[in-house]
Amino acid sequence: MMRTGSLRLGGVFRIGPAALLLAGLALFAPARADDAKVRISRQPGFVYLPAVLAEQHKLIEKHAKAAGLGDVAVEWVNLTSGAAGNDALLSGNIDIVDSGSTNMLLLNDRTRGDVKGLCGVGSTPMLLLTRNPDVKDLKDFSGKDKIALPSVKVSSQAVLLQIAAKKAFGPENATKLDPLTVQLGHPDAVAALGSPHNEVNSHFSLPPFQQRELQDPAIHTVLNSYELVGEPVSNAIFYARTGWFNRNPKLAAAIVAAIDEANAEIAKDPLQAAKDYVAATKEKTPPETLVAIMKEPGTNFSTTPYGIMLQARHFYAMKTIKAEPKDWKDTFFPIVHTLPGR
Repeated sequence: MMRTGSLRLGGVFRIGPAALLLAGLALFAPARADDAKVRISRQPGFVYLPAVLAEQHKLIEKHAKAAGLGDVAVEWVNLTSGAAGNDALLSGNIDIVDSGSTNMLLLNDRTRGDVKGLCGVGSTPMLLLTRNPDVKDLKDFSGKDKIALPSVKVSSQAVLLQIAAKKAFGPENATKLDPLTVQLGHPDAVAALGSPHNEVNSHFSLPPFQQRELQDPAIHTVLNSYELVGEPVSNAIFYARTGWFNRNPKLAAAIVAAIDEANAEIAKDPLQAAKDYVAATKEKTPPETLVAIMKEPGTNFSTTPYGIMLQARHFYAMKTIKAEPKDWKDTFFPIVHTLPGR
């Protein structure tokens, strides 16, 4: 059964909590209190599909106008890593980051709750790939291997690599593979992995890059993140600063409603959503391959946040964050607290 706020293929679209809040605000709120412009960052990867559709179909603009905000300008900024998004958020150059939940958890702790999640966007399985034929599992990696990650130590891939290392080598060895990791954006990591002479011979990847990489017979899978933890992990969420959220209650609701609508579009016509993604991003992955990705276990386009406490507990155990959240809701704005996150 599909739950409110979570849209899967074949599911029935229901009005999410953000849409209900938006309707109420439109009826009872004053004509204009929110900003006339919002700046949102996004990274490359298929997990950002709802954000891509929201941009292409101007869904935020649509829901903002329905809320009585008039013509809100939405600026989308492409960045290659969550670290860059965090820097831009703290410097005031963007209002909302679309990145992995680990980047939000890090800022939430360091700003003492000033940065919080707005809503989930998507979760997809991530594959650790290598072109080293001698590496069959984590224990086979050695000093001659280099593993590309979008951000070392703090990205979703970095956290999952440490969780895997704990299982493979023991709890005291969570960082055993960290010296082998290097920071590279996914497009650059694809190029590195495909070059036999590049020192980067492994990549903890993300759709659709990992599907493209696996077309090379010299590249194989070492680890699947969904199989590792047995649950979806939101590797794309929206997050913002508390001041922005408090200043923009109607616009925040409009943004969450826009992502809900994008998810409904994905569920209703996955092939068209895939075609729209290819047209917008100039991706070379066939739309049919993207539809197959949507059907993989662990792929979930939803405003519900997943895997938040899994990652938060790991961060706290590693002393990456000082305060351990007691519940995922501690790190998200109330707008999504009615959803079945975890």
